[in-house]
Amino acid sequence: MALQRIDKILSSQNIGSRNDIKEMIKKKRISVDGKIILKPDEKFDPNISEIKVDGNIISFKKYLYVMMNKPSGVLSATYDKYDKTVLDILPKEFQRNGLFPAGRLDKDTEGFVLITDDGELAHKMLSPKNHVYKLYKAVVDKILTDEDVHAFEKGISLGKDDFLPASMKILDEHTALVEICEGKFHQVKKMFNAVGANVIYLKRLRIGGVFLDENLSAGECRQLTENEISDILSKTHGI
Repeated sequence: MALQRIDKILSSQNIGSRNDIKEMIKKKRISVDGKIILKPDEKFDPNISEIKVDGNIISFKKYLYVMMNKPSGVLSATYDKYDKTVLDILPKEFQRNGLFPAGRLDKDTEGFVLITDDGELAHKMLSPKNHVYKLYKAVVDKILTDEDVHAFEKGISLGKDDFLPASMKILDEHTALVEICEGKFHQVKKMFNAVGANVIYLKRLRIGGVFLDENLSAGECRQLTENEISDILSKTHGI
């Protein structure tokens, strides 16, 4: 990795703004490899050097991967004039420049949203050709039948929209699990509309091989583990 300015390294890890880092340097609170830093433009490789702030080692992360259990009423966006976004409710310890929700959930849809600054991983995760499946739980306003399951399996055309085949498993008369590998606008809702059903509740439970942590209440977050970062691109699927 190329050498980077110490103020840029630390600001990228949410230690503080560039100005905050300059003040820390003036107060001799920052050291690298045992040496007190005197200038904010000193450069280091954060993957090799041991960086400390107030004597505490900073574990450098090039990218951040955060699982959020998105609550209803929050937008999957980086900014909005009128409504709260997933970045607005992201806990301070996870906030840093460049974060975005990788894929979107509708405002009224709950569940697993990945928030990251890794654009390459997000692209791979969202591209239909990579067959990264997403699992949803849906509650609808009609009694579901085997005919609906077969319609999803064949793929659905609705007006100008064509949706690839999807899996559906009926849990009870009005509740089903649905698995898709696309992420088109309002896709799950539109697919149900095509079989005469309106979705009244929708929650994303899984992306790739990673399930939403059941311990996360609505609005809560945690970082992905190293295994989960790999499994998020898994092509494994099945309900």
